Amino acid sequence: MRFINSAIAGVLPLVPKPIVGHFAQKYIAGETLEDVTRVIAGLNREGFMCTANILGEHITTIEEAEKYLNSYKEVLSSIREKNLDMNISIKMTQLGMGIDDGVCFEFMNEMIRLSENLNNFIRIDMEDSRYTTKTLEIHSKFLKNYSNVGTVIQAYMRRSETDVKDLVKLKANIRLCKGIYIEPIEIAFKEREEIRKNFSHLLEMLLKGGCYVGIATHDEQLVDKAYQLIDELGLSNEKYEFQMIYGVTEKLRDKILSDGHRLRIYVPFGQDWYAYSIRRLQENPAIVGHIIKNIFSFR
Repeated sequence: MRFINSAIAGVLPLVPKPIVGHFAQKYIAGETLEDVTRVIAGLNREGFMCTANILGEHITTIEEAEKYLNSYKEVLSSIREKNLDMNISIKMTQLGMGIDDGVCFEFMNEMIRLSENLNNFIRIDMEDSRYTTKTLEIHSKFLKNYSNVGTVIQAYMRRSETDVKDLVKLKANIRLCKGIYIEPIEIAFKEREEIRKNFSHLLEMLLKGGCYVGIATHDEQLVDKAYQLIDELGLSNEKYEFQMIYGVTEKLRDKILSDGHRLRIYVPFGQDWYAYSIRRLQENPAIVGHIIKNIFSFR
């Protein structure tokens, strides 16, 4: 079945855009700022915190990076104007990393400073392994001047234990997730149980080290282990939060909230939803079966 899903994933770009859109609409807030703020306002009313991300990455010009910068500034202004319980997640390739790292740093610095002035928070998203070291280095530089910035650790990366040891020293604010990008076996764990084991190990290191952690998983087994660790350490819910992607495992999401834990929903939006949807499906062939069911039920 895995082979079949992978084969289908390879031809997904040939699937008509309206059909992919039918599947994607559950997982993407829409194309505009108005769309995402409406969705987030509704999630806030249900008791969820949120983080927003504008879809799109790996741009080719600084002019494109500046457009993303201005768009993120508009998101920050809208958060304050509408009194939303949300922050922002940014991929640094959107702001020029890989094209002009100096410009990227200045754009990120501008966003973090503006966010600080508005009493908000910026999460620097982690991307594929080409950018891991650079992302962590830039994040550590920002921590010298700001407390309203954090980054991401991916549990499937073999290097992550070493990275977490450094981040614990900084008392960093970390989103811990399994990881989504396709990486070679030399640098990334591939087996589900290996990744689960490392996720729980890294979570324990971070929480015991006094870091605030966004426990980002849709895996019920990992949620249960996180519950156990939180109880063992006697942590109040101001010391951590759970995080999930918009539209995914909603029953588990609701259960976590009803169990008294805080939960933040990652809400992507933007005009680049089609490329995002195709890319994520190709990176995760296991969920292709789900989209096929949606395709054949499409009206």
